Amino acid sequence: MGQNNEFAHRMGNKTIKLVDASGNPVAGKEVTLNLTNHKFLFGCSLFDAIDVANENVPADRLAFQKEKIDKFLDVFNSATLPFYWARFEPERGKPQTKELKATAQWLKDRNVAVKGHPLCWHTLAAPWLLEMSNEEILKAQLDRIERDVTDFKGLVDTWDVINEVVIMPIFDKYDNGITRLSQELGRVGIVKEMFAKTREMNPDATLLINDFNTSINYEILIDGCLNAGVPIDVIGIQSHQHQGYWGREKLEEVLERFSHFGLPIHFTENTLTSGHIMPPEIEDLNDYQIADWPTTPEYEERQAREVEEMYTILFKHPLVESITTWKFSDDGAWLGAPAGFLRKDNSPKPSYDVLKRLIKEDWHTNVTVKTDQNGQLSFEGYLGEYELDCDGKKASFHLEKESGVEKVEI
Repeated sequence: MGQNNEFAHRMGNKTIKLVDASGNPVAGKEVTLNLTNHKFLFGCSLFDAIDVANENVPADRLAFQKEKIDKFLDVFNSATLPFYWARFEPERGKPQTKELKATAQWLKDRNVAVKGHPLCWHTLAAPWLLEMSNEEILKAQLDRIERDVTDFKGLVDTWDVINEVVIMPIFDKYDNGITRLSQELGRVGIVKEMFAKTREMNPDATLLINDFNTSINYEILIDGCLNAGVPIDVIGIQSHQHQGYWGREKLEEVLERFSHFGLPIHFTENTLTSGHIMPPEIEDLNDYQIADWPTTPEYEERQAREVEEMYTILFKHPLVESITTWKFSDDGAWLGAPAGFLRKDNSPKPSYDVLKRLIKEDWHTNVTVKTDQNGQLSFEGYLGEYELDCDGKKASFHLEKESGVEKVEI
């Protein structure tokens, strides 16, 4: 484990007093301390988990999906699940709550933190909103938040509350109820309504505003929301880089600008392809529709280099708390882009191996320390959940930034 200071903010010191069942100190024993789960969230969107948790696909497809998810679980500790209104509740009053709850529980049982995406968005808004007045749309949207945030409390306690508000009132691809509502309420107005209801329904939840627009317009929106008292916990930044890797300069520039708010930052939707780069003249990524977008060995090496640099830059930054790559696998990827860590056949790309090395080796703690005559030991490690092993007897504990002396019984 590299004990250099560039990651000091990711680490903590702890003293443990080891005692036996009778409360006597366990003195002069070698103890192994192993990080089992980072506090930092390394994630992907994981819509495929719905198939596995509900076993609602043919046996061969289920086996394929299980193989994929096993590779995910070997590296990642955070997953984003889909709550797109048009798909979650295509028919009013018949939401897919059961399937999504089963999936969230399945992930939680495997120690994966779950985020819901999104509660409010103009794209994939429920089509039946178009039959309503703005007043009725607002009520339906707030009722939706009340129902879903309540139903999933304890399983999904992190939400992208509202998505892509910068473009929301000027979105003109097609008519939808949420754009109509944002035109009436204004950007800050609609954000305030959505956050207030979400906070009311789950006071302890982590609430994000999320956008692909990293211009000053997003900064102005966040500033306006904070001045209006909107309880934003985290700034979400999308980084779909189908048109090429941002590079160190742009990454650091974006981080610097959005750090001024002093709020935690999550990179919520990251894409780095292992295929050719989308032409720069494409303004809306959705407009790039091609028959085949292959992954190639040469571009896979490029993707691996970019993943390593980007994750390292973000992990070094003290306000960044989470990185979510949007597609774990090329199978079913958005726009058909080879954007995953796995190829379509579930074989891992070099980027998977690179990220696994970073998380499981370079940014990992596994140390052996001897207890003193009082049964005490001290160590430094990456923040997160640990397993302690002394002569085959095991116990779990957390390493936080501010840690005093903790008594652990084995």
